[in-house]
This record gives sequence, C-alpha cells and structure tokens, in this order.
Amino acid sequence: MCFTAAPAIAEVVEGRVIGVANGDTFIMLDSAKVERRIGISGIDAPEKGQSWANRSRRGLAQMIAGTDVIADCHKIDRYKRHVCKVWTAPADCPTCTKTLDVGLAQIAAGLAWHYKAYENEQPTDDRLRYAVAEKEARARRIGLWLDVNAAPPWEWRRK
Repeated sequence: MCFTAAPAIAEVVEGRVIGVANGDTFIMLDSAKVERRIGISGIDAPEKGQSWANRSRRGLAQMIAGTDVIADCHKIDRYKRHVCKVWTAPADCPTCTKTLDVGLAQIAAGLAWHYKAYENEQPTDDRLRYAVAEKEARARRIGLWLDVNAAPPWEWRRK
C-alpha cells in the first residue's frame, strides 16, 4: 500500500462562509477574497446517502452559513480541503467574539462523530472535549445516536 502524507500547513484565516457541502465541510471566502474548502478537524459527519447526512449538513449550515469564522488550519487533506479547527460567534450573540468551537458543537448536537483516526492531530484538551461530547450525545441519544445502527462514515465509505 502507498500512503501520501498530507501537506502540513500552519495558518489562521478569517472569512465568511459562503456554502456548506456537508456536516463537516464548507466553503469560506477569506479576507483576500479567495475561496477555501474547509474540512472541520476532529469530526466526521454522515456522508451523502447515509442516514442523518441531510440533518448534519443543515445543522452546520444553521450554525455558520453567512457568518464570519476563524479557521486555524494545520494540513491539506487528500480531498484538497484545508483541515482546520473552526470558531464562530454563538447564534444567540452574533456580535460576540468567535468562541463557539464548530466541530465540538456538531458532535454535541449528535450530528457528527469524533474522528478518532485523526485524534492524535488534535491538542490533548480538544481530543478529550470531543470524546466527552460524543459520549454525552450517545448517552442522551440525540441526533444520529437515535439510530442504534448508525454507521460511522469511515465504515460506510469502506463499503
């Protein structure tokens, strides 16, 4: 098997969300007016054709569509997405600072999995918060955790 290492980058960019592709990917127009495809680090959302895919995409869109975000990017993945931790202002306070961790919010709402295959790329604090958020969403049976047969996207893609 041949693996290609993803290019490592380290940049923080700000911009406006102009489109949401799915529950973990969106298009941002940065301050230089360059479109960037952003994959939210630490999460994996249901794929198109999977149960909860539309709900996950809608949940992300409700949170960030048309808003300004900060993206702390650490690599470009095989799909040519900038993989980033993303923050936005909470919906109930659009004039507040960007303190809402978008990936963590998707997991807590039961709209994404904590992507354990890449958890070592996360800072320890984030890794622990994301794992706890998933465990709590499962225990509360919210979102995709209502479906006892919910297949993680990485397993679904393998099929």
